[in-house]
Amino acid sequence: MIIEEKKLDSPKFTIGELVKHRYYPFRGVIFDVDPEFMNSEEWYDSIPKDIRPKRNQPFYHLFAENDDGPYIAYVSQQNLLHDENLDPCSHPQISSVFEGLKDGKYVLKDSNLQ
Repeated sequence: MIIEEKKLDSPKFTIGELVKHRYYPFRGVIFDVDPEFMNSEEWYDSIPKDIRPKRNQPFYHLFAENDDGPYIAYVSQQNLLHDENLDPCSHPQISSVFEGLKDGKYVLKDSNLQ
């Protein structure tokens, strides 16, 4: 019996990067990366089928913001783009993880370095 190994995509984005969603009007700062989908089935099934992402790719945790305010987002790599707007994000939790914005990227606090 041959067991097929699933190939995972490599992350294109890193912690601290400013990104925006490909389809929805929000932007955010990456604060964690899962190598593949690691959320609930209920969450996955709630995504419209026509834009539902594949599971074997990185998924990113974001301090996100839109016109309604700040929130936490979980987004697939295929649905993220670099955010050309380098203005700071106003999410209130950013300061708990990052020192600040430098050269278009948020810098982790020393206590959060792995």
